[in-house]
Amino acid sequence: MTASYEARKFGIRSAMPISVAYRLCPTAFFTPPNFPLYIAASESVMGVLHNHAGKFEQVGIDEAFIDVTGKVHNTDEIEKLALAIKKEIREKEKLSCSIGAAPNKLVAKVASDYKKPDGLTIIAAGGEKWFLAPLPVRKLIGVGEKTEAVLKQIEINTIGDLAALPLEYLAKEFGKMGLYLHEAANGIDKSEVEENHEVKSINRNTTFDEDTLDGALIFTVIDEMLEDAHAAMAGHGFSCKTIGIRVRFEDFETHTKEKTLGEPATDISLIKGTAKKLLQPFLGDARKIRQVGVRLANLAGAGESQRRIGEYFS
Repeated sequence: MTASYEARKFGIRSAMPISVAYRLCPTAFFTPPNFPLYIAASESVMGVLHNHAGKFEQVGIDEAFIDVTGKVHNTDEIEKLALAIKKEIREKEKLSCSIGAAPNKLVAKVASDYKKPDGLTIIAAGGEKWFLAPLPVRKLIGVGEKTEAVLKQIEINTIGDLAALPLEYLAKEFGKMGLYLHEAANGIDKSEVEENHEVKSINRNTTFDEDTLDGALIFTVIDEMLEDAHAAMAGHGFSCKTIGIRVRFEDFETHTKEKTLGEPATDISLIKGTAKKLLQPFLGDARKIRQVGVRLANLAGAGESQRRIGEYFS
């Protein structure tokens, strides 16, 4: 599922088979997941963030955006608020966190990764492009291994190199994604922090380190994601009627497929079996698979509990 920073020094990464991780570091500790604990910690941390936010948007069990535009007016106030949030999270959950503050979500996300673990990076208005410029192009959200390889072939190694390319060239080489690359490299992001008020689905996605045709690996990752999503659902007493999968091929073509059951389901075996049947047709494609995702939807549960879980898993 994931690896500590110490383990990562040996090359261990998320979504890696345990057998491979063991070969890389036989002395590592392999700890079974404890999803109820993670969910409880997530709720506590997200509660802290929600209390400090003008607007709050959770994007994962351990990641969120908050808009504090009306609460802070300069970098000193931003730093004071960020340190207060970090202190409160550590006191409540004994967890560190990394915070990135910037005028937009894209740059804030990159900034949050800049000094992990336990980092704090603040980018003032007007400094977005200059902060991004020296970073490796892979650090830009949306640039994966394949896009990075294409860019490196034309000697684009940093985000600054990418920002200097004409928009016309990027549009010709990357199509619609070219406009995104141009704006992102220049620190432009107009997306808003979007409040999540009610649960619609529980989603999990994994991007492979290398595009793959290995059906066994893909099924293993699907199983792990479904166990994660199922634990989140079951931890709050929910069931689901709709099970979905998402497949992105090496050329970025993306497909989704869903099945709605006759009755709400909680049986993990039924959920896994349904998802695998939905996935099977895509494994016959000659193209390698870059990313897979799962979705549990049409969740059934009590009204107040449904509203609360929606804050954390929509």
